[in-house]
Amino acid sequence: ALKSRSHTARRPQVDMERETPEAAPPPTFLRGEEASSGSSSARARFERLIRRVQAEVCAALEAVEEGSGGGGVVFREDAWTRPGGGGGISRVLQGGHVFEKAAVNVSVVYGVMPPDAYRAARPDAAAGVEKAGPVPFFAAGVSSVIHPNNPFAPTLHFNYRYFETEAPQDAPGAPRQWWFGGGTDLTPSYIIEEDIKHFHSVQKQACDKFDPTFYPRFKKWCDDYFHIKHRGERRGVGGIFFDDLNDHDQETLLDFATGIKKL
Repeated sequence: ALKSRSHTARRPQVDMERETPEAAPPPTFLRGEEASSGSSSARARFERLIRRVQAEVCAALEAVEEGSGGGGVVFREDAWTRPGGGGGISRVLQGGHVFEKAAVNVSVVYGVMPPDAYRAARPDAAAGVEKAGPVPFFAAGVSSVIHPNNPFAPTLHFNYRYFETEAPQDAPGAPRQWWFGGGTDLTPSYIIEEDIKHFHSVQKQACDKFDPTFYPRFKKWCDDYFHIKHRGERRGVGGIFFDDLNDHDQETLLDFATGIKKL
């Protein structure tokens, strides 16, 4: 769930516990009071959002397959949980008439991260945890990659996530931190100018509803993030990308992430 702030930065790895397959996903992967269906916490709202997005995107892609006359190819679902808390749902469609392969995955997990990883993520808030031990964290996200069979149809990728840390275990006075990350980008095999202009115009409209600086800022971030140094070129035709975003109030950024996902 942790991505670098730029294509040149690299963060320490966070140890992940082994996943346990489950017969079916639970109603929620949250714990405690936040597991209530009426919870209004950012964690609960974000989990409801990403699970709804997963269901809607999968249903839309299955409908395209069904309407293509290629048969009823559907997503295969695998649910899993983590010993440290939380879990996820992986859905994959492959061998379709329209889509060679498509995946739409969600994860909602709890764990601990080393202080080095916390300092890399939030250097502006790490002064109080310089000598702290493991930092408890919560992370939730939805990620998708869609590969059509038709070479004139572009590959699409999106990933949006919410991250929260608690006070370090041996530094209880440190403040809770939170941030958003994600992006959407397009990778065509053949350049069709009309499609590219439409894709970027939709991204810009969604960003402009919240802050006119978002689109130019996040477009450049995406261009830099997907720059392939040894080739001297960028992957695809870009899109938007952002990480460690918490420079607006939480409600605004939660609404922004919701608006982007509705694209």
